[in-house]
Amino acid sequence: MNIAALEVFLAVAETGSFSRAAERAFLTQPAISKRIAALEAELGTRLFDRIGRRIHLTEAGRALLARAHGLLRELDDVKRSITNLAGTIAGELSMATSHHIGLHRLPGPLKRFHETYPDVRLDLRFMDSERACAAVAHGELELAVVTLPPETNPPLRVEKVWDDPLDIVVSPKHPLANIATPTARHLLDYPAILPGQGTYTREIILKALGSLRNRIKVGMTTNYLEVLKMLASIGLGWSALPRTMVDGSLAVVQIKKMEIGRTLGIVTHAAHTLSNAGQAMIQVVRESV
Repeated sequence: MNIAALEVFLAVAETGSFSRAAERAFLTQPAISKRIAALEAELGTRLFDRIGRRIHLTEAGRALLARAHGLLRELDDVKRSITNLAGTIAGELSMATSHHIGLHRLPGPLKRFHETYPDVRLDLRFMDSERACAAVAHGELELAVVTLPPETNPPLRVEKVWDDPLDIVVSPKHPLANIATPTARHLLDYPAILPGQGTYTREIILKALGSLRNRIKVGMTTNYLEVLKMLASIGLGWSALPRTMVDGSLAVVQIKKMEIGRTLGIVTHAAHTLSNAGQAMIQVVRESV
């Protein structure tokens, strides 16, 4: 089966349009149509029904779609294995990181990597840690440097790089800042400003609150920690932020026996072969500690 035709098939199936697939694949629309026609001729069946301007997968198309991603991932894995034999560190490295880690942990490692391995084309994507882990699990990215999930399930493999303790913070003028010996129950009286539902960081914060977690009043949510910091610093509620972000614009609410912390590190796919570039990136990140 022609690999280029299979890639074009995926582009059409995922965009639902020959024209959008052409834009994604950097081809003309006639070229897209020609490759799909050739693939249908090779398989002896139609893959798409064209109804007006709309494109629908046939039963055969749905069956191919279910296998196509896996086929291309296996081919990529084979190519990486063969390329690795040459020992060269070049080509494209697709990876993800969160905005916070990209801003606060990776500038140094990325600079050293770029200077040491100039022949690597870095495809760096910024996304939430949860999305990044899913992309690695699905074979869409080679690795991610993110907040590690509280529980690791196959096919992910994780490696701890940094401890990231979190502090409960408020504006220095917030009532919580003036309580001599605050307890977790005091947090119930004021709105919380937290990362969105389903995020690793939010779950870590709520887990630290134990039985009180379901009584927290969440006023606002955002997955950008810099925005959480701003909202807390102007008095709109309390939040939990990495200790490395705490400065004079915030007051720490020191609750006895409450410790909150994340683990930041590297996520890869346990069954996939890392490229030489991927292995080199991991080594550079390790050496940054």
